[in-house]
Amino acid sequence: MSAPDQQPSWLERPGTVKGIVMALYVCCALLLAAEFFIHRHTHFEFEKFFGFYAFYGLGAYVFIVLSAKALRRLIGRPADYYSRDEEPRE
Repeated sequence: MSAPDQQPSWLERPGTVKGIVMALYVCCALLLAAEFFIHRHTHFEFEKFFGFYAFYGLGAYVFIVLSAKALRRLIGRPADYYSRDEEPRE
């Protein structure tokens, strides 16, 4: 947040975030429309399915998030790991 005596930055002006979100919606709609008109040179038959790359990307994202959660349980440390008092060594 900017100081009261300064002008707000371009991100803090009213309507900026709404405009950015609307621009993303328009980009998504154009990419969806392009799915019908652009011929893709595919290697496998399943790549020709409608929205294949979107679903493939979503599946990869879900796999990464779930594997990161499992990895955190496997190698995670307690929250107070670095601030615990150690026993004095002799």
